Amino acid sequence: MIAISSCTGALTGFLPIGLAELTERAALQTRVDRKYLVPLAEVPRLLTALQPVGQVLTIDGLRTFRYESVYFDTPDLVSFRLTAHRRRRRFKVRTRTYLDSGHCWLEVKTEGVRGGTVKERVPYRRDDSTVLSPGRSFVDGVLGPVTDGRALTFAPTLVTRYLRTTLYLPTGGSRATVDVGLSWEDESGRRLDLPDLAIVETKTASAVSPVDRLLWRNGHRPVAVSKYATGLAALHPDLPAARWRRILRRHFVPTAGATQLGELFDRPAEQSRLPLG
Repeated sequence: MIAISSCTGALTGFLPIGLAELTERAALQTRVDRKYLVPLAEVPRLLTALQPVGQVLTIDGLRTFRYESVYFDTPDLVSFRLTAHRRRRRFKVRTRTYLDSGHCWLEVKTEGVRGGTVKERVPYRRDDSTVLSPGRSFVDGVLGPVTDGRALTFAPTLVTRYLRTTLYLPTGGSRATVDVGLSWEDESGRRLDLPDLAIVETKTASAVSPVDRLLWRNGHRPVAVSKYATGLAALHPDLPAARWRRILRRHFVPTAGATQLGELFDRPAEQSRLPLG
């Protein structure tokens, strides 16, 4: 995993920012997200260019954190299909576990009135990360306006794992995440690893951030990619995926070295660390 090590090395030049300060300055639970697919080999250079204007989330000396998300959907994949067909009232339901601490959250993401993303979440037991029953009242409460009060049946559909670095950009109070070591696995055990790809996501209240401008200058444009929906479509070619067809052909293709990704997620949880979601 030489390229991932290079990304980690590029973080040493950033000033640190703690979780409490980052949460205070840029929680951005209601926000505008822009996602970019960037070859992993380009990430160290992009990070180096951001050092003068950004800070990196640092907790107990760590600057990258292991994430695991379990996504839930209905038997007919309503959540997936709403995203695939670009419906306004789309939503996602997932648990997110921070593997370096063992902390877990139950999260529901919906669309805001102006197209932004609204994320609501509550603490969750890690042992319950693959079941929704302990959090059904929370999920139903958030989704009520989206589903017109109908109770949906959910089951775990997809698990994603990756390493995340979170950057804070004081100009405009925005942040960005850089996800590497990307892996998807469905409920039947089918798996896709993309060790040569990074997903960079900018999160702002409205205006573009310095990360957006840097990516644009380097020829990268925002893409409509969803870790859940695009990943599920990559594992299940029979699903409707017209909006991601070009992305799937170009980026979601297994590459050499993918089997090494498992080593990144095998170490035990360390001291309590809870990165911002």
